[in-house]
Amino acid sequence: MRILGIETSCDETSAAIVREHDGAWTIDSNIVSSQVNVHREWGGVVPELASRQHIRDICGIVRGALDTAMIDWPDVDAVAVTQGPGLVGSLLVGVSFAKSVALSLSRPLVPVHHLAGHIESLFLEQGREDAIPLPMVALVVSGGHTSLYVVRSPGAYQRVGRTRDDAAGEAYDKVAKLLGLGYPGGPIVDKVAGHGDESAVDLPATRITHRDRNAPSMKGDLDFSFSGLKTAVLRHVNKTSVAPGQTSLSDNEIADICASFQRVVVSTLLDRLFDAAEQFGAHSVGIAGGVSANSRLRRDLAARGQREGLPAFIPRLSLSTDNAAMIAAAGLRNYHAGVRAGWDLNADPSLEL
Repeated sequence: MRILGIETSCDETSAAIVREHDGAWTIDSNIVSSQVNVHREWGGVVPELASRQHIRDICGIVRGALDTAMIDWPDVDAVAVTQGPGLVGSLLVGVSFAKSVALSLSRPLVPVHHLAGHIESLFLEQGREDAIPLPMVALVVSGGHTSLYVVRSPGAYQRVGRTRDDAAGEAYDKVAKLLGLGYPGGPIVDKVAGHGDESAVDLPATRITHRDRNAPSMKGDLDFSFSGLKTAVLRHVNKTSVAPGQTSLSDNEIADICASFQRVVVSTLLDRLFDAAEQFGAHSVGIAGGVSANSRLRRDLAARGQREGLPAFIPRLSLSTDNAAMIAAAGLRNYHAGVRAGWDLNADPSLEL
């Protein structure tokens, strides 16, 4: 079976062909067109510009996915598309295109949740739908999301933790902007941090707690908060201000701030992930989403998993950021579960998983 995946939830236009045979998943193509250069001068994604660029790119990207997979339209058995969450204008481009393709080919139309796609990227990386020991605790971490899910059976996701304010990727972007490093912040901060001293700046790690009714002590929660960390970086930078909006930070000091900031973010993410794994009796853990491309997070996950004796999974870089192959994989899950969409399918920017 071959499924066409289409992803346009934010600022990447992507199409992919994923082939399934006897439970094995093969990526025949995964074409991604990034809009980073379009949005860089604005310091973040501009929704109207994003949707217009998707309209310009979608036809060529899908055609490229078919050509790379060396197939044509009649060889497509189903069409999977991101329904939400995301930017409504961007989502509408993909949903409208997918509906047109499915209707013209008389093929099933399969709606997909964007975060389900990120979780399924972990299975897609392994090449089989059943390749990861379950239950698994999966951390989905990106510019818009930081959430923990328990996956007890294929395609069944239970959210057990989330961010109370900024997503981790959003915090990276804001710190990068504060330090004058540009956009997108994640890759830049990660690179600069490699030249800094991670212990140079004392930054706080927020731990959210709630009162356990059955015990007098405070019990740790699995939620995240990064706004306090971001504020601590701002206060540290303001100490060096020579004028409003200006600082006297040297390149070495900026590198130290980046390294210290990244140390706190990564340790916070991994602490919650492995706390959840212990709490829910997980047989494995995984991290997906754009921030999973972070070099320190990948390195520390492998070390922590080995130390804890727990298999740890993370997708290759091309499957970490938004892409259509993960949407196709999640589409295969939904297809076999009997999930179909009608021709009245609409984008849902606040879709719940």
